Amino acid sequence: MKNLKRQWKFIVVLIAGAVGLISQFALHSKSLFSIGNLQFPVHAIIIDIIGILMAISLLLEIFHDWKTGRYGVDILAVIAVVSTILIGDVWAEWMILVMMTGGETLEDYATGQANKELRALLDKTPRIANKLVDGKITEVKVDDLQVGDTVLIKPGQQVPVDGQIVKGTSSFDQSSLTGESVPVTKNPGDELMSGSVNGDVAVEMKVTKAAKDSEYQSIVALVKSSQAQPAKFVKMADRYAIPFTVISLIIGGVAWAVSGDATRFAEVMVVASPCPLLIAAPVALVSGMSSMSAHHIIVKSGPTLEKLARAKTFAFDKTGTLTENQLIVDQVVTDDKSFDQKELPSLAASVEQQSSHVIASSLVKATDKDLIHPVTNLKETTAQGVEGDVDGKHVKVGKLSFVAPGHEKLNVTSTAVYVSVDGKFAGYITLKDKMRPESPKTIERLRRQGAEDIMMLTGDHKQVAEKVAKEAGITDVRSELLPSQKIQAIKDVPKHLRPVVITGDGVNDAPSLTAADVGIAMGAKGATAASESADAVIMVNDISKVNDAVAISKHTMKVANIDVLTAIGVVIIIELIAFTGVIPAFWGAILQEVVDMITISLGLLAKTKPSDKQFGLEEK
Repeated sequence: MKNLKRQWKFIVVLIAGAVGLISQFALHSKSLFSIGNLQFPVHAIIIDIIGILMAISLLLEIFHDWKTGRYGVDILAVIAVVSTILIGDVWAEWMILVMMTGGETLEDYATGQANKELRALLDKTPRIANKLVDGKITEVKVDDLQVGDTVLIKPGQQVPVDGQIVKGTSSFDQSSLTGESVPVTKNPGDELMSGSVNGDVAVEMKVTKAAKDSEYQSIVALVKSSQAQPAKFVKMADRYAIPFTVISLIIGGVAWAVSGDATRFAEVMVVASPCPLLIAAPVALVSGMSSMSAHHIIVKSGPTLEKLARAKTFAFDKTGTLTENQLIVDQVVTDDKSFDQKELPSLAASVEQQSSHVIASSLVKATDKDLIHPVTNLKETTAQGVEGDVDGKHVKVGKLSFVAPGHEKLNVTSTAVYVSVDGKFAGYITLKDKMRPESPKTIERLRRQGAEDIMMLTGDHKQVAEKVAKEAGITDVRSELLPSQKIQAIKDVPKHLRPVVITGDGVNDAPSLTAADVGIAMGAKGATAASESADAVIMVNDISKVNDAVAISKHTMKVANIDVLTAIGVVIIIELIAFTGVIPAFWGAILQEVVDMITISLGLLAKTKPSDKQFGLEEK
């Protein structure tokens, strides 16, 4: 709404100028009245009214900013407008209004983002549950469930609220909550989190938490809370506001005192109008955002570039971010010398080829097709494993307790499937998340780009997380985290290691993305709650784009700073010339236009390619 209001200001100023021109030159408007030496023709009244309203609006914004401890250059714009009104230089006043409101509009374009952050998340929130009453199923609203109710969760359905299994065993996909890529088997007595998805077997669950207190609904609340309390960040131009304002007022005040003419003060204030300062950063930011788009990165707000350029801490989710959300065979360990490294996976994959389980499909995919043989007498034991006959051998694949009772003391920390042949334990196959090939290089380059701390935040098991982190080159590993714990980890980052940037791809990452100073979503697979909640979205399946985002941001902010400082230097020089009285207010406004053009031209340099050092391609 605020952005729309500012755009309307710009439109109103343009309309007022057009009406004023028609009134003055086409209709030859005459003065309606005069005060002293000041004449007030129709076009002057129109533009003065707009100028007064804009000045009042700006003063209210300035007052609000002052209450929040922020000091900007807008006060000079107010002084410039009021000065031109008092000396009766209408078109100088109008040009100041055009550049002032035009700069605001351009800034809004650079920093505005769509109001869709929660849509994807809210669409997936469980709404209907199958409540069991005297053995009969009744569909009820999730919000109507009470603690103690019994709910039936059918295969493929989402768990509506937090609860505890009272009947049945099934596997549950918790990736949307924890990021863990492997479904977890749940038995009677085990806890279920809302938002997890049931596998192949219906189970009955006792409700332990009402909807408003359950895990998935808490994620929605966390996103809302994070958005309601955005991190404070000072706009770049405002850092120069106080010294620039003081210098300009001193020059104008001395000019007035020396000449004894208030017009001289107004002439200095016209050229001191902060339009170039207001427009420098937005133009550079728009250019930088355009460069981001060319690199398949969508940035939703201008200040995101500034934060990325200064970022000191980078956090990554594991599954789907550092890894490809796909399991690959890690080790083949045989317990019987009669089986080699190829035969054991061949037998296991042959039995698993008809299963849709993540581990089974990953094992089959990792095995040479020529080594997968027909299976007969196939039988599946729910949540335990499968068995069948392959090449005359009876093969069992699955949990250790199912495959080889008595071997439970075997300590394997990785995700594994166990195999027995003709009733004899044959060995096991471990699987791991497939690392993105570009992940280690991305982490290395981030350090070259100035990252002081890089951490992994994941809901996966400690051993799995540490193994992936070691391969990626990350030493700061936080594992087995729920969404709220990820947010706390971000909040705990000390001030001297901020801003914090986090990259993720799942629903469980949405709160973290909004809580961090900058949230980057891997959005190649389409719009998700993560990409809706992020400040930037990588539109291709390539995590090294994080390096590109940092490089472009650093380059953009370097250009923007040079642009702002150049604008300040040029404006102060023109102020000193106006001090002598050789620049009337109108021509001062024209010179402002020249400075604006210089500012815009410099800002467009942000579209040029960053240096190899900014890309992290050079050794530090």
